Amino acid sequence: MNDSVKSGFVTIAGKPNVGKSTFLNHVLGEKISITTSKPQTTRDRILGIWNVPDAQIVFLDTPGLHVSDKALNRYMIEKAIATMNDADIVMVMAEPKETAESLCLITPYLEQSSNDKILVLNKIDMMPQDLVDEKIAELATAYDFRHACGISSVNGEGVEALMNVLKKVLPEGPRYFPEDLLTDLSVRFLSKELIREKVFALTRKEIPYAVAVEIEEFREGDPTYIRAVIHVEKSSQKGIVIGAGGAMLRTIGKEARLDIQRLIGTKVFLELFVKVTKDWTKRPKILRELGYK
Repeated sequence: MNDSVKSGFVTIAGKPNVGKSTFLNHVLGEKISITTSKPQTTRDRILGIWNVPDAQIVFLDTPGLHVSDKALNRYMIEKAIATMNDADIVMVMAEPKETAESLCLITPYLEQSSNDKILVLNKIDMMPQDLVDEKIAELATAYDFRHACGISSVNGEGVEALMNVLKKVLPEGPRYFPEDLLTDLSVRFLSKELIREKVFALTRKEIPYAVAVEIEEFREGDPTYIRAVIHVEKSSQKGIVIGAGGAMLRTIGKEARLDIQRLIGTKVFLELFVKVTKDWTKRPKILRELGYK
C-alpha cells in the first residue's frame, strides 16, 4: 500500500434524478447505490471508494437538493449539506435540460462550504455532441466553478477525463480505507436499499415516496435469512404494494432476493411484510425509528 497518494473526499451533489448514483456505480464497477427513473431515490449518504495505484477517491453520493417542508425531505437536504461540508471537492452534477437559471436555485447550498466546486454535465449521450460544450459553458455561469466538464454515466464517455481532473485537484495524503473495500455500508443496509429500489421500480408513481424499508431480522448463513417490513402511509398503498393475490409483493421479493444474492454471494431466504405507518414521512420520531437520523 502506498504511503502517500492523491486522496480525499468528493461529494456528488445536484438536483434529484441527474444521475449521481448511476455515476457512482459506473465508477466503482459495482452497484452500491440504488437507481431508478424516479427522483429522490437516494435518501442517505452513500459512500463509495475508488482505488487506483496513485489515488484513492472517496465518493459521497447524496440525496437530491430540492425545496420541501416535509420532515423526510428536510432530513435528506440536511444530509446532503452536511456531506458537502465534509468533502474536499463538491462535484455538482447537472443534466442537459438544466439551465443556468435553474441551477442557481441550488447555489445557496454550495455557498455554505468553502471547498472546490466542479461542474459535471451528465447524460451527454442524450444530446447532440456539437451542443455539449455550449451547454457546459452556459451552466458554468451559475457559479464560480473551478472546472467544468461533460460525461455520460451510461456509456462512460468523459469519465476518465473527469477522474484525472479530480486527481489533480485533490491533495496528497493517505488511503483512508483498505484498497479492497468498496463502501463502508453494511450488507444489512444495502439489502434494505435493494428492496426499496424494487418497490420504486415496480409500483405506481405515487407509491415510492411513501415507502420505507425496515430490516427486522438478518441472519447470515447459507441461506442468509432476511425478514423485512415495507412501511407505507395508507391502506390503499398497502394494497398496491401487495397486489392482486400478493403478486406484486412476490415480484418485489423475487427481484430483491436475486440482487441481494449477487451482492453477498450466498442464497437468500427473504420474507417481506407490508405495514401501514400513517404519515411516517412527516413524523420525526418515526423517521428516527426507521433509521433516518
